[in-house]
Amino acid sequence: MREAVAGVVPAAGAGRRLGRPKALVDYGGTLLVERAAGVLTESGCEPTLVVLGAAAEEVTRRAHLPRATLLTNPHWASGMASSLHTALDTLAGSDRYDDVTALLVLPVDMPGITVQAARRVAAHASSSALAAASYAGVRGHPVLLGREHWAGIRASATGDAGAREYLRHHEVTFVACDDIAEGFDLDHPEDLRRHNT
Repeated sequence: MREAVAGVVPAAGAGRRLGRPKALVDYGGTLLVERAAGVLTESGCEPTLVVLGAAAEEVTRRAHLPRATLLTNPHWASGMASSLHTALDTLAGSDRYDDVTALLVLPVDMPGITVQAARRVAAHASSSALAAASYAGVRGHPVLLGREHWAGIRASATGDAGAREYLRHHEVTFVACDDIAEGFDLDHPEDLRRHNT
């Protein structure tokens, strides 16, 4: 039986280095937040949680996210860890998500990640799983977090590090995705010019 995997798109940041909220960036005719949520949903994640913060009202108004559950992170300015907290608290705090055994995290600013890559990483799902896509042998996204790790991840996640500190101290299965995805992110205007052609 296939494990139940929830997806989360941290999309709450203001995109200071990029000059605008990344969720609202048009990439090839699709908003980044729509693209990321679509990848997770199409890969089989249920639910797909999209965590909003900066420009939440505008994202809600403009983005077409019919199959996503929208969450608002009131502490978004403190960094990505607070969005992870928001998602974990939602999943762990509701009986309706008791069957979810793992969480697949895909940041909003990684449009090179494909449905195939998300499925490949999600295939490792279990309550004890820690897995991540890798590119040229380097850990990237999406990242799979088994339910047994959620409390530890929540306790250690601060600022913009997300689950990084927790993963640094635990064994993580690398899932090579070089053949089906690209692990770049969009942090600066030049990144957008380089990749959005």
